[in-house]
Amino acid sequence: MKSLKLLDLDFITHIFACEKNFFGEVILSIQFKEKLNVALAFNVKPESETFIESVSPNSQKSNSPYQTSQDTFAEWDTWETINALRDALSVYHNVTLIEANDDAFEKFKQVRPDIVFNIAEGAFGVSREAQIPAMLDMLQIPYTGSDALTLAICLDKARTKEILSYYKIPNAKFFVADSVDEIRKNHFQYPLIVKPICEGSSKGIFSSSFVTTTDELVSEVDRINSEYSQSALIEEFLPGREFTVAILGNGKEARTLPIIEIRYDKYPEGVKPLYSYEAKWILDTKDSDFEVFDCPADLDKALEEKIIKVCLDTYKVLRCRDWSRIDVRLDKNGEPNIIEINPLPGIMPDPRENSSYPKAARAAGMTYDEMINSVLLAGCKRYNLA
Repeated sequence: MKSLKLLDLDFITHIFACEKNFFGEVILSIQFKEKLNVALAFNVKPESETFIESVSPNSQKSNSPYQTSQDTFAEWDTWETINALRDALSVYHNVTLIEANDDAFEKFKQVRPDIVFNIAEGAFGVSREAQIPAMLDMLQIPYTGSDALTLAICLDKARTKEILSYYKIPNAKFFVADSVDEIRKNHFQYPLIVKPICEGSSKGIFSSSFVTTTDELVSEVDRINSEYSQSALIEEFLPGREFTVAILGNGKEARTLPIIEIRYDKYPEGVKPLYSYEAKWILDTKDSDFEVFDCPADLDKALEEKIIKVCLDTYKVLRCRDWSRIDVRLDKNGEPNIIEINPLPGIMPDPRENSSYPKAARAAGMTYDEMINSVLLAGCKRYNLA
């Protein structure tokens, strides 16, 4: 059980098979056996030039059960991220871009890459993140990141919490409401958090998601049932500090990067203590002064070890691979509870955007390119490609 510290040379040497020159030109010796043909699987946000409406995760077609909301495409990536990722992989390998649309299967079949770097969030339904990995499993093409089963489970917050509860990994008490009528069958201790059961990137989580009365709870459950066409996850609110933890590697080599704390005490007055959609995509922009992240977090040794242990235990129990980001919040007793697992973490390259995984990697002394190739290397090792 080990966490990366600032400029952790032992870990950098382990990943890159050499020491970095931090004071001059960076020299790397990646442990790849040969130059690989890497395909980058992605979904691109609608504001990007090649967006195809037919692959929206929430189709607006009249015969579709999926509804479009203001945060529909929050999980998808911009061309800025996709191009930065392509450039990072191109340092060592040949790279082909494959968009995760209706043509993806045939393109994978035609290109037959040595490995796919997968950041595709998918389209349609609660198992959408599993679509590309399932295709690649069928075609027997290696890929980075977690498999189809883990991605599908982690997107379903209730199924994830059931598994964590079975393994006695702390998480907030919860209830799933398929309709407003089901609320009246249960007794809750306010305040509560209400969120869609199968969304990521803070989709569906707004300031109104923090509820303190039955009327507010009914309104939020109705909003999620109608706008997202899915069940509402109702959780007891955890009042303590919140952290996010990036993990890199597999098995005994899995490591946590420097822990990030979200400082709610630095939020603007009146903003609810949540990393909501408003906070993530409206308050926290390139041009805003939203300095609410401490990395590395100011932690005493005992609490740091507890957070690392609960995150690595979660990573293992859910069979995550290569990388993930795990969100943790302290309960009223100061104990770390898991609030979400992100096996496809956001990796926006611009430091001004406060993308957590790259922020933690930078704190560990890694550049963006090194971070990306470290993830690729972890995947290649599983397939004996490195």
